[in-house]
Amino acid sequence: MDNKIVKIKKVLVSQPKPTDAKSPYFDIVEKYNLKIDFRPFIKVEGISTTEFRKQRINILDYSAIIFTARTAIDHYFRLCEELRIKIPETMKYVCISESIALYLQKYILLRKRKVFYGKNGKLDGLIATLLKHREEKYLLSVSADVLNDELIALLDKNTLDYEKASMYRTVSNDFTPEEEFDYDVLVFFSPAGITSLLKNFPDFEQGDIKIGCLGATTAKAVKDAGLRLDFEAPRDAPSITAALEMVVRENHKAVSKK
Repeated sequence: MDNKIVKIKKVLVSQPKPTDAKSPYFDIVEKYNLKIDFRPFIKVEGISTTEFRKQRINILDYSAIIFTARTAIDHYFRLCEELRIKIPETMKYVCISESIALYLQKYILLRKRKVFYGKNGKLDGLIATLLKHREEKYLLSVSADVLNDELIALLDKNTLDYEKASMYRTVSNDFTPEEEFDYDVLVFFSPAGITSLLKNFPDFEQGDIKIGCLGATTAKAVKDAGLRLDFEAPRDAPSITAALEMVVRENHKAVSKK
């Protein structure tokens, strides 16, 4: 007896809705006549100045800051403003990628500051850049609850002089009882999203629901939660939209053959 194939009609992407009208997500909607809802499972909250002071970290004791995300940049400058810290022009900024480095323009004039970034947007590129400035005393802006263990291990392995500073935290973005949860596909981008799913729906049963993700740590979190990982963005070309479209295309082909 053939297993029933459920046609994918409704997808939940656990990120904010793209502001770019040319986003590939909208192409998928039009091409396959399905509905995509954008609903973050998590949200970021900045830690208070009181919490930050408890870490006994003086930002001006460090000569360079490491950023791996735009969120880290936002909360670094927020805390500096709230603590009335005047950042010297000699401060160096080392970012994991060029796009993260360019985001600094929101807060500083790049041409007047010392900004560096990894050439390939990956951890090995970041470490290579940090090693070019080994003499610096680094401050790493991180989440209070989600640490990048791989980065920490590489910093330790290369004996770089650094300190972690928790500047924000990730919390569950709870669903209301009125919100329907009747999706054929769920797409996640962080382990915290999986935690939030199980917090919001403790009796969640995957069944025919397909789960996709971006990133190795998120893939591990899916499997550790006892869920089935149906697809993920390829590591050599990390495009979750391409992976999603492939799954939808194959599903619709299979349904049409029935």
